[in-house]
Amino acid sequence: MGALNDVASAQNTDGHAPEAKAPIVSATHNVETVLWVKHWTDQYFSFGITRPASFRFRSGEFVMIGLPGEAKEDGTQGKPILRAYSIASPSYAEELEFFSIKVADGPLTSRLQKIQPGDQILMAKKPVGTLVLDALLPGKRLFLLGTGTGLAPWLSVARDPDVYDAFEKVIVAHCVREVRDLAYREMFEHDLPNDELFGELAREQLAYLPTVTREPFTRQGRITDLIESGRLFADAGLSQIKFDPAEDRIMLCGSMAMIKDVAHMLEAQGMKEGSNSEPGDFVLERAFVG
Repeated sequence: MGALNDVASAQNTDGHAPEAKAPIVSATHNVETVLWVKHWTDQYFSFGITRPASFRFRSGEFVMIGLPGEAKEDGTQGKPILRAYSIASPSYAEELEFFSIKVADGPLTSRLQKIQPGDQILMAKKPVGTLVLDALLPGKRLFLLGTGTGLAPWLSVARDPDVYDAFEKVIVAHCVREVRDLAYREMFEHDLPNDELFGELAREQLAYLPTVTREPFTRQGRITDLIESGRLFADAGLSQIKFDPAEDRIMLCGSMAMIKDVAHMLEAQGMKEGSNSEPGDFVLERAFVG
């Protein structure tokens, strides 16, 4: 897909200007413009889009985004292809950011990964989700555990000042296969601690724990391995060797296997899953795990 603002100056190989894309029109969704795209690897990319003035969300929520359906042989437009995406930007940001995986034959991501600045996408008008502070009981420590693009909601939560008012310590654990897959590592290790407004909170209260499973790294192993060995707590500077149901609160996002395994571990300790209507000790996003 070419950027819309480049259409006028671009040329096809036959010397003719390419056909301009028709603007997306939708009566049921917001139509937003892509502002930037960053390809981390051949598997992961991020992008930012315009934010409607009326769009409000809580850190950790998700929204349905997507593209119009492909044109059919009879000339009619197919149904829009939409998927749930956690909002990666903090709630006060002027734009909306998303972190996505690339799936070669995926109905949406096979097309979405080709977007460029100036392109348009569809977005639902209302965000939803359970990976929010409102779904958790009060506590002292907040663990944000994610694999792959399951880091996305933590990018929003970890940049929310209210989170640091609610918890004394915020621990972000991000598990990927290879070191190059650690998207946003520089943001956590350098940008946040040195941010003019956010730096002090990050330096004093935030612990970022990246871990890799398929090649040598300073921290290796799955999140479940780190929990069982106690390293998750030690590397966060904590004296405990397991979760404390009275003081620890946990959010889970990422692979279904990780979420189910950790949820089982938490339930075995007597911890209860929370929701917007009934806060608990840990939360996961049912929309992503079924």
